[in-house]
Amino acid sequence: MRGFIALSSRSLLAGVMLLAFSAPVAAQTAPTVPAAVLAAQPSQAAEDSPTVPTLATAQPASPGHPQNDERMKWFADAKLGIFIHWGIYAVNGIDESWAFYNELISYDDYMKQLGGFTASSYDPDRWVSLIRESGARYAVITSKHHDGVALWDTKMSRLSTVESTPAGRDLLKPFVKSLRRSGLKVGLYYSLLDWSHPDYPNQTKTVKRYTDDPARWENFRQFNLGQMAELQKEFKPDLWWFDGDWEQSAEKWGAAGIRETILTRNPEAIINSRLAGYGDYGTPEQGLPTRRPKEKYWELCMTINDSWGYQGNDRNFKSPSQVIRIFAECIGMGGNLLLDIGPKADGTIPPEQEEVLREMGRWTSKHSQAIYGTVAGLPDGCFAGPTTMSPDSTMLYLFFTGNGGGELMLEGVKNRINKAFVVGNGTNLEVREYLRPWWSGHAGVFFIKVPETVLDERMTVIGVSLDGKLKVE
Repeated sequence: MRGFIALSSRSLLAGVMLLAFSAPVAAQTAPTVPAAVLAAQPSQAAEDSPTVPTLATAQPASPGHPQNDERMKWFADAKLGIFIHWGIYAVNGIDESWAFYNELISYDDYMKQLGGFTASSYDPDRWVSLIRESGARYAVITSKHHDGVALWDTKMSRLSTVESTPAGRDLLKPFVKSLRRSGLKVGLYYSLLDWSHPDYPNQTKTVKRYTDDPARWENFRQFNLGQMAELQKEFKPDLWWFDGDWEQSAEKWGAAGIRETILTRNPEAIINSRLAGYGDYGTPEQGLPTRRPKEKYWELCMTINDSWGYQGNDRNFKSPSQVIRIFAECIGMGGNLLLDIGPKADGTIPPEQEEVLREMGRWTSKHSQAIYGTVAGLPDGCFAGPTTMSPDSTMLYLFFTGNGGGELMLEGVKNRINKAFVVGNGTNLEVREYLRPWWSGHAGVFFIKVPETVLDERMTVIGVSLDGKLKVE
């Protein structure tokens, strides 16, 4: 199988990396044989694999790990992240991995794209500058999609941009370094499944390599752990964004042990929900929730057009205004937006996507007070639009498009309003309250006048200072 040729010079290093990602065990149980890099024969006997603990039986996270809220604080405050799907699928502009899995194209034809992946104009510092300008506080990049092509210098196989493409180099390393220099959090997407691996059960929706072969599955599991160990050692991600967990059970993946090992190596790391139930936050995909999700922490991942990776014929781009409105809905429900871009095979970012990120940057910079570090706002029925709130619940932020009819109506708030003002502008606004006679303990109705001169072209935000902590009907 292309890309999985055993190399004796790599075997020892692979063994070291695999051991680094195994759950902590006593010294006398450490492997005495180097971990196998994938062999040409996929049915290597189980006894040839290193002796490592079964991660599914690993102990729960130790009391030394920070509590969930403490670990999640930076994520909850960040609000905006940028997702990057970059891989060989950008060469022909087709569906990433799914094109061959769904048999729209043969596996061999899909892999011919390796020869066209040049990254010839790749400028990681420019990428990071654009991400930072957008107002994002973190980025998540595909280290490896379901097709198995690694963007880093993996020692577990030859199927990487270093050894199998004209790019000929590690593409993750300079990007991660640039993110770190810019003070942005580093997220790595990693596909648990690998449809290219000779010891993974599935290759396409109809082609199965096997259904029950414990030795081959163990070979694949060791390969997976080895690659994750490499990523942990080299990049120390702040966020692990797993995908592909749906094809196997949590026990089979060893999800509990993977989580334990990640948090042992980096107690501050956070993990998305796609580790078969062992993650920290929800990840709705391409669907804006209509009501606040049940998860305390969540993140909508969404494309700017209809494609994750670059597809030149997909012209259905969302406008900056549309993306901003969706973003406001997310943060109003206490969530984040992970906004995707799909660079071309040469490493350039499509101009339509750049435009959205730059305009997001203008808008988030102007309204940062109402975005970063805020929490979910008012319950449904109080205001006709998204709202956020300061953590101490003494300040509300009201988001609206257009002119708001010249004045905004706020219902169900029992507090008195100290003042209302335009965020990013500072103009104080006239507020009048009705339907609250002196003898009533119910909330009145507030009307806030908004002159045309203070409106933002995309979405205006009004700050409302309350006389104490928010009280609603």
